[in-house]
Amino acid sequence: MGAHSRTAERALPEAGARGGTPVRDRYFDTLRAVALVRVVTYHTFGWAWAGLVFPSMGVMFALAGTLMARSLQRPALTVIRSRVRRLLPPFWFWGVFVVGAMLVHGWMPGWQIVYWVVPLGDPPGNAWGEQAWEILWYLRTYLWFVLLSPLLLRVFRLAPVPVLLLSLGPILVFRFVWQPPDDRLGAALWDLATFLFCWLLGFAHHDGVLARLKPAAVLPLASAALAYGGWYALAHQAEYGTYDLDENPLAQAFWSAGFVALLMYAKARFRTDFAGLARFRRLDRLVTVFNARAVTLYLWHEIALILAVPLIDRFWDVPAFEAYLPLDSQWFMFGVGWVLIAVFVLLCGWVEDVAARKKPRLLP
Repeated sequence: MGAHSRTAERALPEAGARGGTPVRDRYFDTLRAVALVRVVTYHTFGWAWAGLVFPSMGVMFALAGTLMARSLQRPALTVIRSRVRRLLPPFWFWGVFVVGAMLVHGWMPGWQIVYWVVPLGDPPGNAWGEQAWEILWYLRTYLWFVLLSPLLLRVFRLAPVPVLLLSLGPILVFRFVWQPPDDRLGAALWDLATFLFCWLLGFAHHDGVLARLKPAAVLPLASAALAYGGWYALAHQAEYGTYDLDENPLAQAFWSAGFVALLMYAKARFRTDFAGLARFRRLDRLVTVFNARAVTLYLWHEIALILAVPLIDRFWDVPAFEAYLPLDSQWFMFGVGWVLIAVFVLLCGWVEDVAARKKPRLLP
């Protein structure tokens, strides 16, 4: 199973501040925060059209690619070590609870337990915990992109525009020429191929390639990618059972490519920024928290949604709640889910500070 058949879409391990006092880009910060909100919304309501409105995954990988290209001005091994260090401790902390719960419910892992230490492949689990651990495909894909980035960046800089366009080739090959095996390797290949263009698009933004391109070159190509991705999703509903991009990697790849190219081009060409966000102090603060706690929010949001169900069930036992609260509404569950997400951010977010070698705080 590749990028299709995934219930999750992602957050950024490097979303928090890096050593010193880095300059934040509020345009990118806001895109990341919107992507996280869209992820939680999708996992609450299951709207198939959500990915067409805002392809969170493509956005997140493009932002990560930009940051990775910037960081690779330093020695590659140093950068990779830093990225892995920021990713793994929050993952381990979260994994202790998920693995422990599955063990209590009768699960016994084999040697594949190593993927709960370093998620280079999808970690194993049982059906009881599937909703919680299924989101880990993103961490696995992100980790592989980090490891491959020194090579990818070198190849990209040989011929930026041709390499960027050709990066959509692997997903076409996998769909029409050769099908990857249905195992951990195949799942990784599908996801890497699906979001390779977006990752390299981040390189293109960082290196100024997008800023040098004329609108007459970018807009038609981005529109064509959107048109093909949208058409493929709608035209193959019978095959995939839905037009949800998460179930259709080819449609996801092309729709994300076109959509994210326009977002990144707006930033590069027109220097779009959301500096005015600072005037709205509470909203600006919320964006800051979302970015500094992106890994925590991503890892724990499904558990929050899972726990919201039995919690709301208890509300039915309180006559006043039953009479005055919309307990059977998904919107109510959405609200309760966010309350629980906030609790997890407060209780568990400090692990991201420790991973970044900073003083632990309840909120950044």
